[in-house]
Amino acid sequence: MSETVYDTDVLVVGSGPAGSAAALLLAEYGIRATLVSKYGWVANTPRAHITNQRTLEVLRDLDLEADALAAGTPQQMMGDTVLCTSLAGEEIGRIRSWGTGEDLLTEYAAASPCPMIDLPQTYLEPILVTNAAKRGAKVRFDTEFIELTQDTNGVTAHLRDRLRKDRFAVRARYLIGADGARSRVAEQIGLPFSGMEGKAGSMNIVFKADLGAYVAHRPSVLYWVMRPGAETGGIGMGLIRMVRPWNEWLLTWGYDIERQPPQLDEADARRIVHDLIGDESIDVEITSTSLWTVNHSYATTYSAGRVFCAGDAVHRHPPSNGLGSNTSVQDTYNLCWKLAMVLRGHAGTALLDTYSAERAPVGRQIVDRANLSRDQFGPIFQALGISGGSDQDGITRALEACRAEDAIGAIRRRELEAAISLKNYEFNAHGVEMNQRYASSSVLDDDCGPEVFSRDAELYHQPTTRPGAKLPHFWLVDADGRRISSLDLVGRGRFTLLTGASGTVWEAAVRKCVEDIQLPLALVRIGSSGVRDAYGEWHRARETEESGCLLIRPDGYVAWRKPSAPPSDSNAYEQLRAALFAVLHRSDDGNPRNSALPPTSER
Repeated sequence: MSETVYDTDVLVVGSGPAGSAAALLLAEYGIRATLVSKYGWVANTPRAHITNQRTLEVLRDLDLEADALAAGTPQQMMGDTVLCTSLAGEEIGRIRSWGTGEDLLTEYAAASPCPMIDLPQTYLEPILVTNAAKRGAKVRFDTEFIELTQDTNGVTAHLRDRLRKDRFAVRARYLIGADGARSRVAEQIGLPFSGMEGKAGSMNIVFKADLGAYVAHRPSVLYWVMRPGAETGGIGMGLIRMVRPWNEWLLTWGYDIERQPPQLDEADARRIVHDLIGDESIDVEITSTSLWTVNHSYATTYSAGRVFCAGDAVHRHPPSNGLGSNTSVQDTYNLCWKLAMVLRGHAGTALLDTYSAERAPVGRQIVDRANLSRDQFGPIFQALGISGGSDQDGITRALEACRAEDAIGAIRRRELEAAISLKNYEFNAHGVEMNQRYASSSVLDDDCGPEVFSRDAELYHQPTTRPGAKLPHFWLVDADGRRISSLDLVGRGRFTLLTGASGTVWEAAVRKCVEDIQLPLALVRIGSSGVRDAYGEWHRARETEESGCLLIRPDGYVAWRKPSAPPSDSNAYEQLRAALFAVLHRSDDGNPRNSALPPTSER
């Protein structure tokens, strides 16, 4: 019996943050999308959780910010990262994290209309998948990807229904592999990887316990615990992570990857949990256990032909810095508007080549950063004069020496303070999260020279309107007197031209571009168009004259910048048309410029 063949524009394999966000974005843009997952439902363990401002900006563009805020733990409850000998034991130090310190809170608030929240994967994925289905995506669980072939016209994916046990095929114009760190899609299309897999072994223990007495007075997402044995496969500390305050938790502990993976039964899990809590009288319910490996691996290109990969399929790293699900969602935010433009005929297929050019450097950066953050626990142990996971007597002696009221004790306290401060690169890396810059043929350089960061680019966000940067957030006032963000003026799957009140020359240019090339393009004249620069923030942020303009892509990135208005309507039209054609990879006659695709179905 021959396989049944279905048809869709884009087939998405995997329902994690990358896959579910891709299906949602494509559906929002009016593209036929089918999402398949081999599992019966979304994530059943709360692996990823930190949700940064940029990801909430993506959800805001999709009208889902309120859903995320309702389901997540607010920023003010995330922030006192604690280092201790156990929850009931001695506290070694604290770090004001995720921008909750008084010195950083204002900077975080100025950078975005959205806060940071803690939104475990078990809560994020249902929001994404449910809304993807509501907006038109077809969603199939218990559907396993087997293999694919592609040709010049599309991709054929062979799938297996895990309930009926039969196989069938889906014919799609494009395929997105968002099937995780063991991606079958990435393997089949032969994506090249750099780095190292399997650096260390870790186990997760998900449990329920009322720990409010030990943590409510120092609210945090993360409680790092220095215990004997923590050096095995780990960083020298165990971790108790809040899932829901203060009764649902995830504990991480290392194991020796050079040996057989441990067989962890409920009694073993409860023993580890009680040891890190430091109170055996606490009632503990073990929900699940799982093993995973620490990787330092990233793909150097994200696509082959008509197949693209995103999320953990292309960047594999430890959870340090909380970058995983955020980078995954942002991968697809970059990719899906490009697919939509190509599928609608607005852009040449060469636009799709910019996905790898723009996102692969980001993937490498976050993989390197997460692994470096993991290694930066070492100075804490050095300051204490111990090796990670020393025996209990060694830990006790080290802490007593650090508390000593003498000159040596003072030196150790300063060294410990400096070592803990280094962890700001993990827990307050605002620049890593918000300073992602794109360089590709869909970003038109305006010859402004290399960007110079006035402060540490990993720790501090630097807003700019340079092409290749995200449009800065600044507050405006609408016609009803309500405060709105600059980010609310852009996105929605369309290009936006931002200019000031005196940028009247751009009105005719935008109108003629819309008529001539049938492109989703909006004009916003701040100071007109029902939007006022009431606070003067646009004036301070735009880095152009008032009559100049910024061409903003559907993902909120600056594609082109014109410092001042051209002398005439016709000049403005010609310059805007040329910029749009360059960004969208259309030739001078308006036809799409297409990149080479696989010549046969063998790839």
